[in-house]
Amino acid sequence: MQRNYQPKIKHLVLVGGGHSHAIVLRMFGIKQLPDVHLTLITPASDTPYSGMLPGHIAGLYSHDECHIDLRKLANFAHAQLYIDKVIGLDLNNHKVICANCPAVDFDVLSIDIGSTPSTISVSGATEYAIPAKPVAKLLEHWDELLQSLAANPQQKIRLAIVGGGAGGVELALSMQTHLQQILLANQQPIQNIQIHLFHRQKELLPQHHASVRRQLKQILSSRDIQLHLGESVSKIAQVAEELFEVKCESGLTVECQKVFWVTQASAPDWLKTTGLGTDEKGFILVKDTLQSQTHPQVFAAGDVATMINHPRPKAGVFAVRQGKPLFENLQRILLGKPLKPYQPQQQYLSLIGTGDKRAIATKGAFTLPPHPLLWCWKDWIDRRFMKRFDNLPEIDRY
Repeated sequence: MQRNYQPKIKHLVLVGGGHSHAIVLRMFGIKQLPDVHLTLITPASDTPYSGMLPGHIAGLYSHDECHIDLRKLANFAHAQLYIDKVIGLDLNNHKVICANCPAVDFDVLSIDIGSTPSTISVSGATEYAIPAKPVAKLLEHWDELLQSLAANPQQKIRLAIVGGGAGGVELALSMQTHLQQILLANQQPIQNIQIHLFHRQKELLPQHHASVRRQLKQILSSRDIQLHLGESVSKIAQVAEELFEVKCESGLTVECQKVFWVTQASAPDWLKTTGLGTDEKGFILVKDTLQSQTHPQVFAAGDVATMINHPRPKAGVFAVRQGKPLFENLQRILLGKPLKPYQPQQQYLSLIGTGDKRAIATKGAFTLPPHPLLWCWKDWIDRRFMKRFDNLPEIDRY
């Protein structure tokens, strides 16, 4: 008597809607695997594209232009979508623990949840500072500030940004541009906006070439952004309902209405309890295949991952480049095929926007000063990337 063969359904679960997973979902939509059940768990139905976020804050892009619609992508990939926050993993029983939904079973798991700015050691930062991530919370505070200034353009605004890496510098320039535009539209002096940028090191953008650091320092100074270099913020205290005090170890104290926190990245706390192998900052250690060092059924990409043999800065360019090799290795492990190693490039092009439709281009020791044509180039690259998720191809499923 002939038996009906029932193939075993394999469960692939993606935790997080970062850049790598957005690419993975698109590629699974184009090249689906039979007998694979795909699930995406993410706290929001859209995900910001980091390359366009400073431009959005500067008022150059709308919310939709710089966010990837994860519902649309999940539908395209025929993936189950859970809008929920992951709070833990049961690796022994192959389960993802969610805040609200029941535990989700997996055979293969991939994690792409980004990072959060580190605030642990600074008193008052957790209570009063606005972290750059999660981005949705940052944009909520930013929109409130824009609305407040538009309603009362006579008010004076003092902002503090803690962190002088590329993220902090772009944020300072973008915020200043948008706020000053509101003042100019209401015939108010732009001097009513004051921005203070704090950085514990003596030089801005420590991971970039000296020529970039020099140019950006000159731009910030020429635009009257107050630089506090070599200043370690030690405390943030509330002194009135809408007023905070930023205190430094040197004794420097600055009062401001908002404090934005854009310091060195740290890993989400719940990863510490999972048993996954991590580096000293809590990021998941992965091999060249993007597999966990300790759990071969778990993959990780983007900021949350540290490649053991190829450590790189936490930058969106690497998350984007990891998308395709991550997809290929997820397919390979599901098909029982050997995995392929991936080696990220050592040098990469950075196009750093200055908030005024200009950008600096830098790669290694090569740097071009800010120019509108470089902004047009950056804008073209970013819009081309986003079009991949807006214009999903028509797939013949039959």
